[in-house]
Amino acid sequence: MSTWRKVWRPVARWAAALVLAGVSVVLLCRALDVDGVTPLPQLLAFLPWLLVPGALAAALAALARWRTGLVWGAVVLAVTGWFCRPYGEAAEPEGRAVAQVRVLTSNIEFGGATEELLAAVRSEKPDLVFVQECDLGCSAVLKARLGERFPYRSLVEATGAEGSAILSRYPLKPGAGVDGMLGMPGAVAEVEGHSVRLQLAHPMPPVPGGVGLWRAELAGLEQWARGGPDQPTVLAGDFNASQDHAAFRRILDTGLRDSTRLAGGTRTPTWPASTASGAVALGTQIDHVLVSRDFTAENARFLDLPHTDHRSLVVDLTLHEPA
Repeated sequence: MSTWRKVWRPVARWAAALVLAGVSVVLLCRALDVDGVTPLPQLLAFLPWLLVPGALAAALAALARWRTGLVWGAVVLAVTGWFCRPYGEAAEPEGRAVAQVRVLTSNIEFGGATEELLAAVRSEKPDLVFVQECDLGCSAVLKARLGERFPYRSLVEATGAEGSAILSRYPLKPGAGVDGMLGMPGAVAEVEGHSVRLQLAHPMPPVPGGVGLWRAELAGLEQWARGGPDQPTVLAGDFNASQDHAAFRRILDTGLRDSTRLAGGTRTPTWPASTASGAVALGTQIDHVLVSRDFTAENARFLDLPHTDHRSLVVDLTLHEPA
């Protein structure tokens, strides 16, 4: 064996082992249904992208003729692929359809994409709009320019990211909402004679030092979801969580379903989007419209709005009577 090979192969094996060990820790958290501590929650958000370092590590192991590493890499790739499958059930309701509802959710980044949101509302013609990071200027614009189209509103009027809004064509009754550092209003809409619980989601992100708060606020949304198991429900917004987070899966375990899974777009990234082009090069889906079993969903589509780091989500829902 040449001197080069004697040096290169051990280095390649160590490099492959380090990468595979890191990926394996993330996968172990996913398998144990825990989110762990920083940096694990942040890495879990991008779990499908772990296929890239896993494949590179497996290739290094093959070049170094390290059989254990090659098997390890194959297992890592298989497990990652398994976890990339959509989570949650997708059964169809059995009752007859009684109403069609188009929902739009959009994080407009400190109100920066307010004008773009207005354009999206004009083109998409939603019936319900969930707006996150709607600052005081955004709130005033929505009242002045969308008041006729959406005469019913549930607002948290605040500066910066704390402001939020639910806009509705349907009459709204007050809802308790969910406590959080950012505004998360709630309401009950009367949709064609049927009461539908509405809740905007915008928990704090899992930044280093803030994972506990993020987990607690997602638990608050889970508790809200469990509060009306027999009533049609729409829970929409920026969850700062993907299906690879245990705290988010617990919300789905209440019986709510991700409308993008029902409509076939489970893994479409929504963040981070370029504020210039809206493109998502390396992203994750953290913006969701969750619905109870009373709904079917179709035609989910993602909008690229300038001046925000999130893509917006529009989905067409059909409300069904109980079987």
